[in-house]
Amino acid sequence: MEAIVDRIIPPDPETPGGKDAGCAVFIDRQLKGAYGSNEGLYTLGPYAKGSKEQGPQSELSHAQLYRKGLAGLDAFCRSSHGNKAFAELSAEEQDAMLKKVETGEAKFDGVDAQGFFDALLKDVPEGFFSDPIHGGNRDMVGWKMIGFPGIRYDYRDWVKRHNERYPYPPVSIAGRADWTPAKS
Repeated sequence: MEAIVDRIIPPDPETPGGKDAGCAVFIDRQLKGAYGSNEGLYTLGPYAKGSKEQGPQSELSHAQLYRKGLAGLDAFCRSSHGNKAFAELSAEEQDAMLKKVETGEAKFDGVDAQGFFDALLKDVPEGFFSDPIHGGNRDMVGWKMIGFPGIRYDYRDWVKRHNERYPYPPVSIAGRADWTPAKS
């Protein structure tokens, strides 16, 4: 999973990639909770392949989609790259494999490969830009990259100040480290 998130959001000289930003941790935590079990979603059939506008039409929960999708990707890589797992491939080979999944060229057993890729394309950026309390956006790297100030108490003095960079560091729902009293 860490290799995948690092290919979807690769590191550059100014910003860490998906792995170092905690995107895999974010997804893992989401899959363990209500999102992973499809809580609150209609999950009874029929399970006919619908149009893209109808969203996913599958009996699999998000957690099952990831489990089967990761296994399918690994099997696809092993069959076409001398028994190497996805994480063992070079960055260029990983990109090529993900492109095959995205375009539908790759077929997985028991799961829609393109549906798996669509879930990755939704969930990885969510992890990169989520509040760090959820496991992603470690050290608020995503927020710093786009200049998002975070969850501050009050912005009224900045409402009418356009095209001016906000000078303060971002703040998480959990607050800032310097706001937390030291334990004695």
